[in-house]
Amino acid sequence: MKRTPLSLALLAVLALGAQAHAQATKPADKRQAPAAAQKDPAFFAAVTGPLMDTPEAVRPDLQRFYALRGYERVWTKDAQGAFARALADAQRHGLDARDFLDPQADLKDPVARELALTTAALSYARALALGRVDPTEMEGLWELKRNAVDAPLGLDQALKTGDFGGWFAGLAPSDRGYTGLSTAYLHYLDLVARGGWPAFAPGAPMKPGDTDARVPALVQRLMIEGDLEQPVEGEIYDTVLAEAVKKFQARHGLAADGVIGRDTQTALATTAQDRARQIALNLERRRWLPRQLAPERIEVNTAAAIMVYWRDGQPVDARRVVVGTSKNQTPSLEKPFNSLVANPPWYVPAGIAAKEILPKGPEYLAKENMYVTADGRVIQRAGPGAALGLVKFELQDSYAIYLHDTPSKSTFNLAKRHKSHGCVRVHDAIEFARLLLSVDPLAAQKFEEQLASGETKRVELSRSIPVRLLYWTAFVNGQGQVAFREDVYGRDMKLAQALGLDVKLPGASAEDAVADDVGP
Repeated sequence: MKRTPLSLALLAVLALGAQAHAQATKPADKRQAPAAAQKDPAFFAAVTGPLMDTPEAVRPDLQRFYALRGYERVWTKDAQGAFARALADAQRHGLDARDFLDPQADLKDPVARELALTTAALSYARALALGRVDPTEMEGLWELKRNAVDAPLGLDQALKTGDFGGWFAGLAPSDRGYTGLSTAYLHYLDLVARGGWPAFAPGAPMKPGDTDARVPALVQRLMIEGDLEQPVEGEIYDTVLAEAVKKFQARHGLAADGVIGRDTQTALATTAQDRARQIALNLERRRWLPRQLAPERIEVNTAAAIMVYWRDGQPVDARRVVVGTSKNQTPSLEKPFNSLVANPPWYVPAGIAAKEILPKGPEYLAKENMYVTADGRVIQRAGPGAALGLVKFELQDSYAIYLHDTPSKSTFNLAKRHKSHGCVRVHDAIEFARLLLSVDPLAAQKFEEQLASGETKRVELSRSIPVRLLYWTAFVNGQGQVAFREDVYGRDMKLAQALGLDVKLPGASAEDAVADDVGP
């Protein structure tokens, strides 16, 4: 992103602003202005003026901060040193300290230096607490709760106590997901500094037992990332290497078959620098979100097509899901639900009906147990073969996005599960419903009765459970390893552009359509 130190041009503007302020100020105005404004009118004019080189998002914070401080200058040598030490920690967050305070800037002028330091401190605080970019500008639909911070008040307190390190450290997320990625980021930067790993040349698929000149490079590649523990000599792709490749494939969301085909070769060819930058993108995404989360919640990683259920603040269940294709993306949402629907019918969205169902004719509708209402709406009757399966988890949103069962069970066996029209299909959804109801005996009994009846019935839960649909292309998996996923929705590239990162990452490979699968 564009660096924004106060420039010499701004000093000229500030000087003119100070002169105009002094000329326009009447004696009555002086009596009402803060004492600091009377002592230092040039500085007061600079703070309350246009602040042309200050990022627009930071200007209100900067002006509020100096209002809290009575428009007095605050940056002593001790304070500058403390801030410099705190800013030196930016790298572990995937941030560049130079984006906040340019070491080459000419800050001999005391006013310029004062405002540049304050702008840098507030900008850095906002980056740690809120992220550097607005997530709603990164995605077509992004409706998750945001983190909040009072940066001016926090900086004021940090200056008073001298605890810059503690304040800045407390702004970034401290959960395992963030700190694990932060550690991984530094590790990958270290790999980059040591030369990364050898390039893996594209070519014919490699299968166990093959002899291939690329094997030595493959051995180095797998050892550097820890998928292979001991070196293997020669050019034979043996079973030991195949097992290491399976670990690599599993970490990257690929079919763990030990065959080095197109997708595995693409992942192997990605550089250490690009993986480091991919981690930085996902650190940014995590900074957008609140630090305090509901102890019971459901989180769906739409990039990995994995769902995790949290209870009492701990992950108690993880399972595969099917999410939207690159053309019908599952959005980033946070919505609650407090009811299940047993034996749900499917009210087919008009777009799907017009493009994918009605053109197939009345025989197809009859075969799929569908009918058309008087007003032209297509509805699929409830039943085991219905697109929603036997249970729907009703999210309270206005986008018709929900979690549900599906008759297309085989799709869960795929490594790549971006096949839906945007909703989230849950593997073994009936058992998952039973897990949610295990703490609610009355609702559990009612659900079993309604399920067996074959009738469409709603079952109310005794509590509301939030569901978060998230997009993580780099994350720490259950084994404590860094896992990567393809940028199926193209969101990494857009975020990288906004952050000014030059990164080349595997995008979405060709999606294999599932025959006759028109479900949500």
